[in-house]
Amino acid sequence: MMIELENLIGIIVKNNDLHARWLNSLSMMENTGARKISASEHPTQVNLTILKHAAEEARHAFLLKRQMSKLVPLEQYPTYEAPYLLAPVKSYQYLQALDVAASRYVKKHFQLADYDLKYAAYLLVTYAIEVRADELYPIYQKVLTREKSKIQVKAIIVEEEGHLQEMVAQLKDFSPEWEQHAEAICAIEGKLFTQWIAQVGKEVEQTALV
Repeated sequence: MMIELENLIGIIVKNNDLHARWLNSLSMMENTGARKISASEHPTQVNLTILKHAAEEARHAFLLKRQMSKLVPLEQYPTYEAPYLLAPVKSYQYLQALDVAASRYVKKHFQLADYDLKYAAYLLVTYAIEVRADELYPIYQKVLTREKSKIQVKAIIVEEEGHLQEMVAQLKDFSPEWEQHAEAICAIEGKLFTQWIAQVGKEVEQTALV
């Protein structure tokens, strides 16, 4: 996966249109993550870590979106509508499908409901996403550095590493068997990510043939 992913990103980075839509897709996912964190919050029992995480995910979405202007005029990709993304259907479905699967998993393995269920699903989903981010963004940055691109994601990498450490700490407090539960959700995420990247690859190949 790592070599294939690096090669795919290398092709994307060399094409401004593909690169802009790639950035927009990542921005959309970061924004979706921020909104899902906020949606999972209890009306009053919100700690500093959750607020920090939601704020940083929203800022990542902003930073990725803003960097598109280094490649193309922003008005070419003004929103997160399908024409402005790579693999839009899979991009939209990725976090939603993971969230649904995690909620079902929590219902099956824990006696939780309402906000307790949402919080448990948030912990597991966010952990899986941070594990993925710790793989994806460094590969992306490696390609950006190699290609001497104006785009940079170093700041995001640092914050995502911090997020992962925070999620591990919260999961340890949540369940002594947190690792086996996190592994199960990561397996689901892995399948969804593979499907998304496969569709991105198809669109990149089609563009290369034009």
